Amino acid sequence: MSVIAPTSYSLFQKALHWTMALLILFNLIFSDAMEEAVEAYERGEVPSPADLSSANIHAYVGIAVLCLGLIRLAVRLTRGAPAAPAEEPPVLRLASKIAHGTFYALFILLPLSGIGKYYFGNEIAGELHGGPLKLLMWVLIVVHIAAVLVHQFYWKTPVAQRMTKG
Repeated sequence: MSVIAPTSYSLFQKALHWTMALLILFNLIFSDAMEEAVEAYERGEVPSPADLSSANIHAYVGIAVLCLGLIRLAVRLTRGAPAAPAEEPPVLRLASKIAHGTFYALFILLPLSGIGKYYFGNEIAGELHGGPLKLLMWVLIVVHIAAVLVHQFYWKTPVAQRMTKG
C-alpha cells in the first residue's frame, strides 16, 4: 500500500508536533532535579522531596513523549508528510529525511533509556540518556530550526506554514 503525500500536516499532526516540542524542551531544560535524585539514590540517600517531585515530573513527561511519539509515528506512517519543496537541493532532502527519522528514533530511545536508568538502575541506559542521546536531540533541534529559517528567509518556501497555519 502506497501513501500519497499530503500537501500539509493535519491539525492533529500539528498539535502532536507542538505538544511534543514543549514537553521535550521542558525535559531538556529542567533535568537537574532528576540528576540530583539519581545521585542521592546512588549514594544511598533519600532525595529531597522537591528533587523527588521534580524527578518524577521529568519521568512522567518522558513517558508522555514516548506515548505521543509512538502515536505521531503511526500517524506519519498512515497519513504521510508533505513533500519537500522543489527548491531544496537533493542532498538536503536526504539530510532532512535522516534528521526526521532520527527525531522519531529519539522520541523512543530517549524515554526508554531514561526509564531504564530511573526505574531499573541500568547504568548504560543512563549514560546513553544523559550523554549522546540528549546531545543528539539538542543538535537536531538547532539544525531543525536553522533549516526552517533557511526555507523561510533564503528559499522563501512555505515550509514553516505547513506546521503553523491552518
